[in-house]
Amino acid sequence: MENTIPENVTTAFEWLGGEDKVRALVERFYDLMDLEPAYAELRAVHGSDLDGARQKLFWFLCGWLGGPAYYTERFGHPRLRARHLPFAIGIKERDQWVACMDQAMRETGVPEALRARLHESFMNTADWMRNKGG
Repeated sequence: MENTIPENVTTAFEWLGGEDKVRALVERFYDLMDLEPAYAELRAVHGSDLDGARQKLFWFLCGWLGGPAYYTERFGHPRLRARHLPFAIGIKERDQWVACMDQAMRETGVPEALRARLHESFMNTADWMRNKGG
């Protein structure tokens, strides 16, 4: 398992392995959300169809990780907090989102050092997205 940034990569997108690996991560994340009872509250705020969410997260993560800017090309600035205000996001949803992403990163083979860095960024962002108590 790679614990340091490989010398030949300049972005987290490259370190992860490009679009195919981002797609695999996103697919596993939403599959786990559907499958694991531990993520029930998180799943409930996503509505019945996850296809749009899967695509938007893929587009967003590609650019956020330093790859193609698919999301901003389509929608402009992500405005993450504003776009998520219609959804009730509290501590439970935050923690479930981060736990689900951690599990997806482990199961799709994200290198340990990258996983640790992404976990910290995901937690900070998820905490910033909270818009309800508890």
